[in-house]
Amino acid sequence: MLNLYCLIMTDKQSTEKIIATNRKAFRDYEIFDKKEAGIELLGTEVKSMRGGKINISDSYAVIENGQVYLVNLHISPYTFSGDDSHDPYRRRRLLLHKREIRKLFSAIHEKGYTLIPLRFYFKGPYIKVELGTARGRKKYDKREIIAKKEAQRTIERAKKQDRR
Repeated sequence: MLNLYCLIMTDKQSTEKIIATNRKAFRDYEIFDKKEAGIELLGTEVKSMRGGKINISDSYAVIENGQVYLVNLHISPYTFSGDDSHDPYRRRRLLLHKREIRKLFSAIHEKGYTLIPLRFYFKGPYIKVELGTARGRKKYDKREIIAKKEAQRTIERAKKQDRR
């Protein structure tokens, strides 16, 4: 009976429900590495995120005093919270191990990368952030990638028509 209970708990914790993704980041940045981090939130912020009231398009992460903070992340105030609502643009601390923070710090300062939140999701009862170390793309790089995707689409369309 105990083994069955443990199996059920692990199945619940492995499910991920995506809250928001940063599609703009995949277009504007070349992403090299991804890390999962927890985020320190207030109760009203969690309620707003459950409702999908989040905007991560212009947000980024900074490292200050050995801590990682999300900057410019907009979580709308919870409508039923009353007067004690949170500040939508406040800095939110990310929960990472010291070793991971040191690796990110070296990647940022030595290689010139930027920390970008790629997606927010529920992992069990917790809200997690997927951070990406990224470098900005130039305009001609973006055009080149769009052209490659378009060529791949036309090839796929041609293959589908040949099958018919």
